[in-house]
Amino acid sequence: MIGEKVLQFQQKHTDLGELTTKIQSYLEAEGFSVQTSAPSSHGTVVQAKKGRFLAEVIDADRAMTIMISGTADDFTVRVGIGKWLKHLGVAALETLLLSDLFLLVDVAESAWNLEIEDRLVKQIDSLVG
Repeated sequence: MIGEKVLQFQQKHTDLGELTTKIQSYLEAEGFSVQTSAPSSHGTVVQAKKGRFLAEVIDADRAMTIMISGTADDFTVRVGIGKWLKHLGVAALETLLLSDLFLLVDVAESAWNLEIEDRLVKQIDSLVG
C-alpha cells in the first residue's frame, strides 16, 4: 500500500494563495479537472482528476488530492490519492479534516499514482523555489 507524500517548506516567504493558484493552473494545463476548497485557517485542498484515463486506471471517485497548510514561512504540502469530494468549493476544511482526505492505494494503482505524484512534487518544488 502507498500513502501520501509530504513536503515541508520553511523560510520560503511563499504566498500560499498564489501557490494554490499555480498548482491549479499546472494541473489544468496537464488536462485535469480541478476543484479547490475555500481557504481557511486549516489550509486549502485542491483535487484533480483526469476523466476517462483516471476512471480506467483507478476508481472513478478517486482524485489526486493536495492539501496546503501553514504559513508563508512554515507550510506543508501533502499530495496523495483521495476520494473526489462533491462540492469541495463550498465544503469547510474543518469537515474535510475529519474524513479520510487521503487514501491508501494498492499496487495496481501505485504506478499511476507515483508517476503523477512525482511530476506534481517536482512542479511544487519548482514553484516554491
